Amino acid sequence: MGQPLLSLRGLTKAYPGVVANDDVSFEIGRGEIHALLGENGAGKSTLVKMIYGLVKPDAGQMEMAGSAFAPSEPAEARRAGVAMVFQHFSLFDALSVAENVALGMETPAKTRDLARQIREVSEAYGLPLDPYRTVGTLSAGERQRVEIIRCLLQDPRLLIMDEPTSVLTPQEVEILFETLRKLRSEGTSILYISHKLEEIRALCDTATILRLGQKVATCTPAETTARELAEMMVGSSFATPAAKTTTPGEVLLETRQLSLPAPDAFATPLRAVSLSLRAGEVLGIGGVAGNGQDELLAALSGERLAPRGTIFFKGGDVSRMGPVVRRDAGLLSGPEERLGHAAAPNMSLVENGVLTAARREGLVRNGFIDWSGAARFSERVIERFDVRTPSAQTAARALSGGNLQKYVIGREILQNPEVLVVNQPTWGVDAAAAAAIRQALLDLAAQGAGILVISQDLDELLEISDRFAALNEGRLSEARPVAELTIEKIGLMMGGAHDMEVADAQP
Repeated sequence: MGQPLLSLRGLTKAYPGVVANDDVSFEIGRGEIHALLGENGAGKSTLVKMIYGLVKPDAGQMEMAGSAFAPSEPAEARRAGVAMVFQHFSLFDALSVAENVALGMETPAKTRDLARQIREVSEAYGLPLDPYRTVGTLSAGERQRVEIIRCLLQDPRLLIMDEPTSVLTPQEVEILFETLRKLRSEGTSILYISHKLEEIRALCDTATILRLGQKVATCTPAETTARELAEMMVGSSFATPAAKTTTPGEVLLETRQLSLPAPDAFATPLRAVSLSLRAGEVLGIGGVAGNGQDELLAALSGERLAPRGTIFFKGGDVSRMGPVVRRDAGLLSGPEERLGHAAAPNMSLVENGVLTAARREGLVRNGFIDWSGAARFSERVIERFDVRTPSAQTAARALSGGNLQKYVIGREILQNPEVLVVNQPTWGVDAAAAAAIRQALLDLAAQGAGILVISQDLDELLEISDRFAALNEGRLSEARPVAELTIEKIGLMMGGAHDMEVADAQP
């Protein structure tokens, strides 16, 4: 490919107690889709932040097209031709597509001219968007288009994408891949970060693999199996989750015509949701982000009481009971938003353990917290789920996203719930850690618990679920045995297709 577009030489960045990047060197070619892989805490985020001007390296140099490159802020990186689509969208729901795009540009054109540019670019790259639509009315896939088009209007030389398919249906993933291949053919370089290794193999030309802050390998993904990629990331082999063999028992959790109004103008109401979950069963619920997943978890956990419909737990009506009563009875939950919802950012892991396990683990006696018992509980979670942290006294915000995810899911599993409802249990978690979490969920089900998994990772749902249902605009489809479904059929269900359309879909 001739001279590389971006060269990294000896990049090093240290924080108190950890070296995030240690002498990292590699190159991204012109017109290349280059994967950046690594387990949680491997240093991917820090490396990308240095390229995008959010973090200054302690040592090392970068070159862009043969010239020194050391951006002090993102605006400087953008001027040099670097654009980034973050995993979490930075959009304002109440503003239009064009207004959101304008906010991300240094010198935006007038609204009418910008709208024309948005239409031209969106049509050229197969990402149709109405520039005047309010962002709050868009699907997750359409929101991602806004972010991508905002980047493309900058005419980038390097486009960085962080977990870009985590909120997309299989059909939307194919559209995105077509766009990225078109960009590659036009000479744009793409740095692609994802934990979905089969996607890496299908899309990327080259992969650089980080482990514990160091580059450990460079390979051609198409010539490497997903398992080999995963084992290079973690430095060892790991077990694939073993299928459970238990037969589902009595119904533990049931909802009948559960309806819940949207908490705000841009959220999704639940519309007459009915489901049942048996002892020893894993019920998978899929759907594109923003179709009622958070609302369903809030209703089942008791965080929000549904004004219509009924929730039964172990045969008793718990519809009017709050989360504390439900947790005491054995109905536990793990929300999607780990930092701020599942965990208090400034509290230590020990303190965060007390927040949900105080009563079930007996960590409060006569009104006083048993801090030594709380520390032992958190250390059990850390050891059992391989949470990479200096200590149990470390603040939640100091952990990488994947390690915090392992902690908050492990914290609930070790409380031995009778029913566990989790939203995105392996979100942002590397392949080995995801396998461990899924195995822990299967083990819990094998012990007789009912597991309800809400996830946008279809491979995950197919791997661990007994039955699958899809959420679309707050409505839940009929649950069907996973053995009867294909990725194609699931994608149609997530898009709101009726049962006959799904049944007729060809595998």
